[in-house]
Amino acid sequence: MAASINTLRKKVDRIDQQILGLLNDRSRTVVKIGKIKQENHKEVFAPEREKALLDRLTKNNRGPFPVHAIRAVFREILSASRALQSPLKASFLGPEASFTHVAALKYFGRSTDLVPEGSISKVFDAVDHERTAYGVIPIENSTEGIVGAALDGFIDSNLKILGEITLPISHHLLSRASNLSSIKRIYSHPQATAQCQNWLEENLPGVPVFEAESTARAAERAAQERHTAGIAGEQAAELYGLKIVRRHIEDNPNNMTRFLAIGKKSPARSGHDKTSVLFSVKDEVGILYRMLEPFHQNRINLTKIESRPLKKKAWEYIFFLDMDGHAEEKKLKAAVAALEKRCLFMKILGSYPKATS
Repeated sequence: MAASINTLRKKVDRIDQQILGLLNDRSRTVVKIGKIKQENHKEVFAPEREKALLDRLTKNNRGPFPVHAIRAVFREILSASRALQSPLKASFLGPEASFTHVAALKYFGRSTDLVPEGSISKVFDAVDHERTAYGVIPIENSTEGIVGAALDGFIDSNLKILGEITLPISHHLLSRASNLSSIKRIYSHPQATAQCQNWLEENLPGVPVFEAESTARAAERAAQERHTAGIAGEQAAELYGLKIVRRHIEDNPNNMTRFLAIGKKSPARSGHDKTSVLFSVKDEVGILYRMLEPFHQNRINLTKIESRPLKKKAWEYIFFLDMDGHAEEKKLKAAVAALEKRCLFMKILGSYPKATS
């Protein structure tokens, strides 16, 4: 048995050496591509190309290496390859170990220089003023709904959506203490508190919950103060050296958050795209029917519609609309053109590859 294991381990070592050689061969080719991109003033980051690559590899995978690991491994290979061509910087709603940070790592990989910002508006500002090339922001949660500050950012900015990331959100109770009875106060972001309200009422009734600017900041406070807990993710526990007193305290086990990657240009068609638009209308009888009619006529599948009052004008509303397809497709282009003629204001926020797990 020992001899057999040693033989197999030597085979694994040889394969690892081959993989290393192939990675460096790939990297040398990537550097050449980067030089051609620079000469032709092309973007280093091509979301549609990366999605096509990941889709092809997972489709062709015959196992036993798991599909989710294929995506994870090649996301990091792609991230390192981009860094070889030209170092990339991306802003995210911080701080480090926040859920948006996790989303940014998932989308851009660890070879991207990720810069935390204190608010969604500051992420938009960093990309607008080219302090970073890209940004990552939350747009909606399956429990708490749309993130208003993100819509406000798109209203005031000309930035485009270049991708989306979906994350399952698991909240844990983190503390230096090891049991619930020792906890006298809790810190959390308001959205996280709302997502764990039932659990808190049942398990820690009467324990005050104080607002923190993010779940990561809540974990930081828990690390600094005795008899204190924070509601945050597992990465925050690792960063601040906290114990996970209770896992998965969210009330909804299917709690998901959708994040958007933003930049100055929309990606080309990938074949599996989504388009998002903003439009505003006056509050009139039948107005929403008239706005949506062109999409029915052109057989465009709408996947989301969300409204909120327009802050700058009374009795006018802004709508956020997601649909299947790319803005360059004939039917979608016709539907959007018809919509634009019927509303007060319309902006295409971008066409981008749909999220994959």
